Amino acid sequence: MAKGSEKATPSGPGSRVGTHWGRGTHSPGFLPDRTADFFQQLNGLPEEKTSRSCSCNHHADDGARRNQLFSNWSVCGLSRGKTGSEEYFWLDQVVIHVGALSLKESQELAKHAAEIGADGIAVIAPFFLKPWNKDVLIDFLKEVAAAAPAQPFYYYHIPALTGVEIRAEELLDGIQEKIPSFQGLKFSDTNLLDFGQCVDQNRQRQLSFLFGVDEQLLSALVMGATGAVGSTYNYLGKKTNQMLEAFERKDLSSALNHQFCIQRFINFVVKLGFGVSQTKAIMTLVSGIPMGPPRLPLQKTSREFIENAEAKLKSLGLLSFTDLKDGNLEACS
Repeated sequence: MAKGSEKATPSGPGSRVGTHWGRGTHSPGFLPDRTADFFQQLNGLPEEKTSRSCSCNHHADDGARRNQLFSNWSVCGLSRGKTGSEEYFWLDQVVIHVGALSLKESQELAKHAAEIGADGIAVIAPFFLKPWNKDVLIDFLKEVAAAAPAQPFYYYHIPALTGVEIRAEELLDGIQEKIPSFQGLKFSDTNLLDFGQCVDQNRQRQLSFLFGVDEQLLSALVMGATGAVGSTYNYLGKKTNQMLEAFERKDLSSALNHQFCIQRFINFVVKLGFGVSQTKAIMTLVSGIPMGPPRLPLQKTSREFIENAEAKLKSLGLLSFTDLKDGNLEACS
């Protein structure tokens, strides 16, 4: 799945600064309330069903719960290989999202991520009292990064949810001088002009440019995206990796066909109403791991949506009858 991280020269003993978010696909984690059961079941999934890198804690709520989830994901990331007679599921990279409305909470989450050995931290812009220009936003990000100065630091650009419309191109100008641990950004916006200029104007820097709009990934790859982070890679990862492999061997016709297949599914479910709740239901359907209901104010996914999504996945060849375990559909609803 996602390839291993690319290593640059560390900035000091034990430092992970210079470690780049690897190429390939990275999946945001979706977790049920019974997380211990989840991680036990995760170890039982076959390798081809799992993404090898995780960007976690995008949708968790309180800080105490997020710290516990950090620790669980980090165990998956750091238990590489075998311990005694027991083989553990492992991840190439675990990048932890530590963004919060409170600066103090973000700093505490960043410190905890560093203590448990995360491969990096990512932060969105605060979105209740919003930064009104580039300098204010960088000041906020700088304070979070300073709480874990040895951790590779990434900005998570998602203006549709934060309402912070500061262009990523503008933000990157001079940011490494103020935040030495800055290594790149996750770009979750459809503005390909802004994304393209981020890449074009920073070619001399070893930055990671992760794209976060799954249905437009091929366009971003053409513009120089170094990888991708997306929720659909939890269950469309195989098809997405086929697209990445075709792109790397310069078979653009095959890459385009794979992207169109992904778009057909996303276009279908968007028309039905598609979000975090529906993604959790699809994850349960495909993996057989009960993900549980979403937290309020999100609403439980309807059985009708699940049945329609299952039929569409099968019609596109993205899900076979052998992929489903007994009770998967019941566990979704």
